[in-house]
Amino acid sequence: MECNTPRLETERLVLRRFTAADLEPLFRLMADRAVNTFLPWFPLETEAAAAGYLQSHYLDYYQRPVGFRWAVCLRETDRPIGYVHVDDGEAHDLGYALAREAWGHGYAAEAAAAAVNCPRSGGVPFITATHDADNPRSGAVMARIGMTYRYSYRELWQPKNRWVTFRMYQMELNGPWPDYPGYWNRWPCHWV
Repeated sequence: MECNTPRLETERLVLRRFTAADLEPLFRLMADRAVNTFLPWFPLETEAAAAGYLQSHYLDYYQRPVGFRWAVCLRETDRPIGYVHVDDGEAHDLGYALAREAWGHGYAAEAAAAAVNCPRSGGVPFITATHDADNPRSGAVMARIGMTYRYSYRELWQPKNRWVTFRMYQMELNGPWPDYPGYWNRWPCHWV
């Protein structure tokens, strides 16, 4: 099995690497203002910007020896309807987004549940995920895959430069681990 973003299949989905041929669906996803509301960047304005994002965030990333960044595709079309990833930073942050037409079908939880098995088998000790308190559906995805709420914190969210209350969830993958302290320590307004 590949160590960087191996192909995964679920009952309804294929999780695979993005390719250059995925530019149009990735651009549609990343340009949609409704999808982008809770993402940590501004909507992409041009296909050229999407091409740069695809190259730097995915195609170049796949050259690393280990990684976890998938295109989420319906099995019957193999066309991306979103993405799921586990970041390689100290928080091992789980992130995901789906095109609007894919909302409400349970695809995010199905994709995320499949994706967390790779970092588990790769020895990653835990994963975290955060969601804006104004986006409880994202928290429901986290709970559905077995993550548990640990704490909340208020952050001046960049690059959007607005105050957001985030709820942090965590899942131990390899042994018991204490709550990830990074967000708690970084933002003085925090609570359980």
